[in-house]
Amino acid sequence: MVTDSDLGTALPYRPCVGIALIAPSGGVFVGRRKKGAGSEHVAGPYMWQMPQGGIDPGEDPEAAARRELYEETNVPPEAVKLLAEIPEWLAYDLPPAVMKQAWKGRYRGQTQKWFAYGFLGSEDVIDVLNPGGGADKPEFDAWRWAQFAELPDLIVPFKRPVYEGVVAAFSGLDRWSAQP
Repeated sequence: MVTDSDLGTALPYRPCVGIALIAPSGGVFVGRRKKGAGSEHVAGPYMWQMPQGGIDPGEDPEAAARRELYEETNVPPEAVKLLAEIPEWLAYDLPPAVMKQAWKGRYRGQTQKWFAYGFLGSEDVIDVLNPGGGADKPEFDAWRWAQFAELPDLIVPFKRPVYEGVVAAFSGLDRWSAQP
């Protein structure tokens, strides 16, 4: 008998990027996913996450990260400074019920390349309700700065190991300086 789990392991991972946007004061950007965002993003109280999104065919992961950041937060590429990149890809599997719904059932989960950016801009450029200069659909309905230590407790549980890896890799960057 073939189970949902067996079918899932035969599926590929969706290539994706994740972004830790860090304020000079030490907070990390998190957005609250809009209601109805889908079970791959929201489950119960776990509605907050860092920006992330798919990599287009032929797109460089770092370019995808800057694009996704703009498309989700309105933060333009010139308002960030690359601080670090996790060398390995971090992956998570979707629960079987979610796997059937997310991305039309084509992926078992996501494999993510994570980048940390220092935020150089003014907070008034952050606009989650009109991201991408108003050209993109909002994915968040609110945002705030969070501390690295609280990030794993904000995300849907099946993504928690990825967030724990991000926190371990980037936690020393929480007090970066915007000065040259």
